[in-house]
Amino acid sequence: MDLSQIKMVVTDMDGTLLNSNHEVSPRFFEIYEELKKKNIAFVAASGRQYHSMVDKLGSIKNEILVIAENGALIRRQEETLLTTPINKSEVHRILDAVRPLENVHPVLCCQNNAFVGGDSNEFLEMLREYYSEFEIVEDQKKVDQEVLKIAIYHFENSEKHIYPNVKHLEGDLKVKVSGANWVDVSDLNAHKGYALKKVMDEFQIASHEIMVFGDYNNDLEMLELSDYSFAMANAHPNVLKTAKYTTHSNDDFGVERILEKLL
Repeated sequence: MDLSQIKMVVTDMDGTLLNSNHEVSPRFFEIYEELKKKNIAFVAASGRQYHSMVDKLGSIKNEILVIAENGALIRRQEETLLTTPINKSEVHRILDAVRPLENVHPVLCCQNNAFVGGDSNEFLEMLREYYSEFEIVEDQKKVDQEVLKIAIYHFENSEKHIYPNVKHLEGDLKVKVSGANWVDVSDLNAHKGYALKKVMDEFQIASHEIMVFGDYNNDLEMLELSDYSFAMANAHPNVLKTAKYTTHSNDDFGVERILEKLL
């Protein structure tokens, strides 16, 4: 691998940069300072809410580019560079599709907040890890803010219990199994690949100048944009098949090990 021309590093968060305790390692922050000295830009790209992402990356949040909500939002500090919302009629259609399902919890993800039902304290407790800002509402259909994504959660298995019930929405919407417990539904153009391509065009970054890390299906499109795409050892089989290279798991400093080679 000739990494001498890399100008930008892009990494997913959960299952990739974050370990199983949802933490960013001190080792990463040390590496980041070295990347900065070499003028290598850093982009965090996640299905998470923007506020949750910058909580994890607090010390560098004002220096990096953030692709949040699976690509439906790009922000730099307090500046919003791109939003790709879902049409309001489609929001209602998605909610109608999941409403009859048992133990399924939809989250309406907006730019500065998220809206959830209050029928499960267990779900709300879990949600605090992924959403720093959220509000409990009686009827999600009455939310009048622009919805960037609907994240749908199942405690056991999203691919088995959610995806078959929303698969029919594909073609009109982007439907992604984005984690072991999550399925994300968004506008067709609201994915990490679309957002990252916008960033690459803006900064004039070519495929051989960017390094991308991911672990789940919502990372596939952005991995395809890079000549140096890395699947984590813990990645979904689709990601292992798509990425050009593999690295160690998120609990074994997979991202950090490659960035040290880059440096």
